[in-house]
Amino acid sequence: MIMPSDSQKNALCAFAQAMPKVELHLHLEGSIEPETALALARRHGVSLPAETPEALQSWFRFRDFRHFIQVYLTLSDLLRTPEDFAFITTALARSLARQNVRYAEVTFTAYTHLWQNKGLHPDDLIAGLEAGRAQAWDEHHVELAWILDIPRNLSFDPTTGRYTGAASDPTVEMALAWRDRGVVALGLGGHEVGAPPEPFAPAFERARAGGLHSVPHAGEHVGPESVWGALRALGAERIGHGVRAVEDPALVAFLVEQRIPLELNPTSNIRLGVYPDFPSHPLPQLWDAGVVVTVNSDDPPLFNTTLNQEYLLLIEVYGFDAKALEQVSLNALRASFLPSERKQALEAEFRQTFQRLRSQVSLSDASL
Repeated sequence: MIMPSDSQKNALCAFAQAMPKVELHLHLEGSIEPETALALARRHGVSLPAETPEALQSWFRFRDFRHFIQVYLTLSDLLRTPEDFAFITTALARSLARQNVRYAEVTFTAYTHLWQNKGLHPDDLIAGLEAGRAQAWDEHHVELAWILDIPRNLSFDPTTGRYTGAASDPTVEMALAWRDRGVVALGLGGHEVGAPPEPFAPAFERARAGGLHSVPHAGEHVGPESVWGALRALGAERIGHGVRAVEDPALVAFLVEQRIPLELNPTSNIRLGVYPDFPSHPLPQLWDAGVVVTVNSDDPPLFNTTLNQEYLLLIEVYGFDAKALEQVSLNALRASFLPSERKQALEAEFRQTFQRLRSQVSLSDASL
């Protein structure tokens, strides 16, 4: 793509921030912002490693994967009542609304909260999520759905590396029980190394038979074989991350032919060391090959990003124009698990808004 002029770039940046969007790869626990964490800590009389939002944001800043897990588990430990889950859900919706996100499918690791022995029952979790989801719509007009993910590392014996499935069955049971309470899919999260997708096939088969969609993480810290495993063994309809599919031309061709979307998270990939910098990220290669690319923020406060910032990267690093930005937004909408009639209605709204915004920010014909 041709890099825009400064004036076009400014107009495109304004357009990107104002345009309606859909987000598909976003972890609820990883969306907790410093102010929200501090409010939860005060609520429960818990001390955090920092006492101001600025200092806590500094502690959030990614150092290595072990530190990332420490932060993540610290945030999870703050969630102790149904009201806490409603609180963070509403806070997430407020942040999404500021970025003009109309719909999001949010990943939630329910098993972690039961495994942490906080005295929570599954009913507590879904009661809080649903209260927050209703408030998100009423107060911010943001529509949310849930993806319950299996924490893959908790299903393997750490000493033998053998699959135990400890986290799989409870997660599938909750996901199936909550199909009429916003849960649309089963996911598979956690660190890929030493935890391949194939052992989770029975869990995903059961979930799919019960009407849930399949959206495992794959192809982030492990190469194309992880993506192939997610596709073949788990019936993946979208791939969380999947960026390393670029290393296998046959896999890229398969993704293009089958129109299987990738949930790309550029800043997350850089922070986690999957690629050294943004110019090295293969997003443009996958885009040019015809893969259905979506762009997402993953764990935004922990990686010091937002969905809007990910869209700005498309302009500033990869030279995306307005037409390409619109396509990224529509890719996410079409790849969502919304009912087809709802998708069609939202796409019509999105297109009308795109047209209005082009005029408002004075994009030139060359940038369309």
